[in-house]
Amino acid sequence: MADINHAQAPPLKFRRFVKFLLFVLLVVSINIGGTWLIQQIDFQLFPRHDSMLQFVILCSALLYILLMTIPFMPGIEIGLALMILLGNKGALLVYLCTVMALAISFTIGRRTPPRLIILLLNWFHLYKASALIAQLKPLDQQQRLKLLYEKAPRKLVPFLLRHRYLTIVAILNLPGNALIGGGGGISVIAGMSKVFPFYVFILLVAVAVAPVPLLFYFEVI
Repeated sequence: MADINHAQAPPLKFRRFVKFLLFVLLVVSINIGGTWLIQQIDFQLFPRHDSMLQFVILCSALLYILLMTIPFMPGIEIGLALMILLGNKGALLVYLCTVMALAISFTIGRRTPPRLIILLLNWFHLYKASALIAQLKPLDQQQRLKLLYEKAPRKLVPFLLRHRYLTIVAILNLPGNALIGGGGGISVIAGMSKVFPFYVFILLVAVAVAPVPLLFYFEVI
């Protein structure tokens, strides 16, 4: 009977594929929904709207922070619109909002209970990754890094861990990083890893997200 039930159960690879496909569809739906929301916002503020300008800017900044905080959500369009609309002041506003949003994402990742991550990995049938998270759970930062060095199956992973600060700066500026969660997703994962002190991560983010606002601030673009 057990053999019959086992034969009738879908193969593990097929179930894993179906679950990843559902996850991808969810991410795409969230992204499309966020894009649609952005398109509903009209940034053409004419002089007759001067009395509402501050309110619109505040709402846009808050929406930008929200979208940048959530993994896979588009937010850069709002940031660019604010910088184009407000010039130098817009560049400073977007810069501060970006740092704040990624700090929030990092904190969410840091506060996420490991058991939830383990449950999620088990749901995707990623049992080796789940077991690794369970091993990392009681360890401090140095112990986590030591274990990750030992468990890393490829040469690239130890290299990235050794240069993890430069890696964060690089992937935050990597074109197409939305495919791995965007700034919000990267920050959540960095928080979950618990190998980055909070103040160090904020300094890294402050450096990583500075180039584009600086270009707008000095009117290079």
